[in-house]
This record gives sequence, structure tokens and C-alpha cells, in this order.
Amino acid sequence: MTDAFPGALVGPSSKERKYDRQLRLWAASGQQALEQSRVLLINSDGPIDGADTTVGGVAGVETLKNLVLPGVGGFTIVDPATVSESDLGVNFFLEESSLGKSRAEETARLLQELNPDVDGDFLNEAISELLKRPDFLPQYKLVIVSGPIKRSSLDTITASARELGIPVIYTRSVGFYSVFSLQLPAEFPIVETHPDPESTQDLRLVNPWPELKEAAARISNLDTLDDHEHGHVPYVLLLLHYLEKWKAEHNGKPPENYKEKSAFRDMVRAGARTNNPEGGEENFDEAAAAVFKSINPWSLRSNIREIFEMEQCKNLKSDSDNFWIIASAISAFYTKHGVLPLPGSLPDMKAKPSDYVALQNIYKKKARQDMEEVLETVRATEARLGRQTPITEKEVETFCKNASHVKVIRGRDIPRIDKDSTQTLKAVRNALGNPESVMPIYIAFEALDIIVDGIQNGQLPQGSLDDDATWTTTIDRLLNIIAEGDDTVINDEVRERVTKVTQELRRTEGGELHNISALTGGLVSQEVLKVLTRQYVPLDNTCVFDGVGSRSEMFRL
Repeated sequence: MTDAFPGALVGPSSKERKYDRQLRLWAASGQQALEQSRVLLINSDGPIDGADTTVGGVAGVETLKNLVLPGVGGFTIVDPATVSESDLGVNFFLEESSLGKSRAEETARLLQELNPDVDGDFLNEAISELLKRPDFLPQYKLVIVSGPIKRSSLDTITASARELGIPVIYTRSVGFYSVFSLQLPAEFPIVETHPDPESTQDLRLVNPWPELKEAAARISNLDTLDDHEHGHVPYVLLLLHYLEKWKAEHNGKPPENYKEKSAFRDMVRAGARTNNPEGGEENFDEAAAAVFKSINPWSLRSNIREIFEMEQCKNLKSDSDNFWIIASAISAFYTKHGVLPLPGSLPDMKAKPSDYVALQNIYKKKARQDMEEVLETVRATEARLGRQTPITEKEVETFCKNASHVKVIRGRDIPRIDKDSTQTLKAVRNALGNPESVMPIYIAFEALDIIVDGIQNGQLPQGSLDDDATWTTTIDRLLNIIAEGDDTVINDEVRERVTKVTQELRRTEGGELHNISALTGGLVSQEVLKVLTRQYVPLDNTCVFDGVGSRSEMFRL
């Protein structure tokens, strides 16, 4: 019986085996956040010209596929279209028997087969009608819009989501090209940004705490150690040992500039024994290699300084997000100690296991003490604000471990090229100055949106998607807005590049190619997972993919 075995011998659960690879990426906390999320996919808002074909559909479904497989809590597909023959040619989540049926219902049914743990739903109504229900949108953690759709519909979606603080991704895939943009709330904090592990090392060698100093003092007789001991002193202790020698010779100051650090490195290297019969002294090599990245005074990063100075951190309220309450407590810790809480991690190094564990425990103990001090401040703040639900100790611990790399993204709206979008126009103009940029693809998709919107609203006749005059007029209008009367911004070369891209959109008449939409769905789902798990740094804020040149480019529009 399983109960007869110690806990350490019990293997992973079926759920852990099922989601093993992703748990390695975002751990149990990320998986829990994903499973508690429900995603809304708006796959279309109806036929573009009264016919039985509808622009969009595949990229959104492919995105959902990549959320269903890792176990998103649930999804709802909004799509009033019925399945046409053109859908069967590009959408792998439709069958021949689906022809003429609800596209939302059929795709939801087949997506659910991928993972029975996920709750799937569908609605055949137009999104404009659904948004009139005040309780509809708040039930979702994120909205995916697979366009092009009516601009009025997109405006209503983004405005409603912005008011509720719900992220929105707008994606379009046509022919060999695709574009997607992410709209985040005005402030979107991320604690677990997963930076490069080397950049997170915080050994505090220049300003060690008493227990670490005491550990280094134990090897003050370094020269008297036998060869085995000498070759296994952890490099952290070696650096602390030689720092004391350096400071004794330099008025108590550590090495500060490149010249001094180079001399200090030579001092460390000179301490290695060249005739050690047990082999090379790798610990001294490790110490020398770590000089330039470890012998630095501690300083507060600009990203966390900005967070401390934000209004939400300074003026807490009873309904403040947990993030700001913990950030405020860490700000108080910094004000008191001049440093952030110690992360407590220690890099691998050559050392005897017992010595390494002892050193590791010194770092862990200090990190625990720092975290408990922050937690005490958090509890005092909660009492002052009269909050009923306490922040978990685990949440405070995670914040403390990642404090120096926490980030708050200032979300921007889904971009659009119009005369009032100053920031977007500036970014577009800058990108067009690079002849290798894929910005012409973005401009062509903006033109497609305008044309589709005109057809759906009856302002343009059927067949306008392949009408020369319509495309020329639309592109000229957009380029004139971008140029703002400066002919040097939009030259003949730029016009030619944009025209070349539009040929691909016209060739497919706004239709998708499955391989490009599948790839786009993979890219979009990565951003969705970052947002839902609140881990890693998401896109800010537009990505353009060129399937002809097999390249992509990100823009802050």
C-alpha cells in the first residue's frame, strides 16, 4: 500500500506527470494561476460581406489549443459564423461533418478533446450584444480577439476590458504574415520575471553581515591548511578573505575601479598553490573569475526604485493589491537597511559538501530573517488597513527572493494608426527608417482592418478586398497620416515596400494559411501564459511576423 511508504518514496502524482515540463517552467504557483483562469476568444463578429465566409478564426483557435494542453481553467469561444468549405481547408479543429454547423460549437468540442480537465464553452451571439451584459466580461482573466473585426467592436472590447483591468490580445493572420498586439492594464506588476540566473546573484561580499564575516574569519590561517583543505575552500570565503587583506592595505576600502579589481584578481590568483598534488585549485580559478561581477557595492536597481516611488506603493488602501502592500514593506526594509532582502541563493562552487552546505545555510538563514522582517511589516500594514484576508507567507517569500528584478509594466492600448496616436506614429516613422524593418506589414494590416470595417458597415461594396482603388486609397491615407506632411518620411521605396506586402493580403483575400496561423497561435499563447501566470516579462506591445522572410520584430507602439 502507498500509505506504508515514507512520503519521500511516493512518486509524482498523475497531474504532476501530466504537466511535468511546464511545472519546470512556472512551478506549482504558475500552474495554479493558469488553472484558475478563464479565457475569452472572440473569433469573429460575423461574415465580412454577407457571404458564408468570415475573416479570421484559425489563429485564435490555435492559440486556445496551446492553452488547453497545459491546463487553462476554461475558455469561451464567441463566434457567430457557421463552418464553410474554406474553413475546412485551413482549420484543423473542424471536420467534414462540421460543415454548416456553428463554428464556435465545433471548435470548442474538438478543443476539449485535447484535455478533459479544461472547461470549454461557446456562444454564437455577436460580441457587441454580449458586452451589453454587465456580468459577461468580468468572468474572464484575458480576452483574445482574432481579427480583423469591426473597429467599433474592437473599440468596445478594449474600452470595456481596460475599465475592468483585463488584458486583451488582438491578433491577425493573413497569408504569410501576422501581427498581434497586447493591451495590459495601466500598471501590470510581475514578481517572477525569471532573469538570467547570473544577474540574480547577490553574495553581499563588499558589505557582509556578521555571520558571513565570522565564516570567512575561520580561514584566516589559509596558508597553514593542508592541500586538500586549501583546494576546497569555497570561493566566496576566499574572496572575503582576500578582501580583508586588500582593505587592510587600502585604508579599509574595497577595490573600486577596473585597475584595482584587476590587481585584486591577481592577488587572489597568486594565492593558489601550483604544486598541489591533488590537482589544480579550481576554487581559486572560480574566485578570480567572480571578481568583476561579485566585488561591487550593492545598489538599488532603477526598476525597483521606480516602484517604491509610485503612488500605489506610497499610499496604500484597504483594497490595494497584495503586490503593493508587499512592495511597501520592502521599501521600508530598504529605508532601514540600505539593501533589499537577501535572495538566499548560492551558486555552485568547488567545496567539500559539508562546507558548501554550511555556507548555504548562512545565506538561507539570512534570507529567512529578512523575509520575516518584511512579513512583520506586511502584517502590521494589514492590521492598519483593516484587511480581512492575510497575504500568504509564500507570496511574501517569493517577492523577497525576486525583489531586485520585480517589474511593473505600464500597459498601452491596442495601437492604431491615426492622427491622434502620437506615440504610435513616432514609432512607425522610426521603424520605416530601417529598410529591413517589417513595419510595412503592420501598415498593410491596418489598411486591411479599415477595408474590412468598411465592408462590414456597408461603407464599401462587396469585393473591395481585391479592389485596386480601395487598397490604393486606404494605403495613401495611412501613409499621409504617418508622414504628417513630411515627404522625406514616406518615399517611393517605403510605398513600394508597403504595396508589396498588400499584394499578399489581397492574394489570399484576407484568408489564413494554417501553418502561419499555427505558428502565430504559438507566439500569442506564450504571451497569454506570461500574463496569466504573472511570470516572465510579456510583450510590450506589438509583434509582427514575416513568414516570407522567416523573421519577427517587436515594436512599442
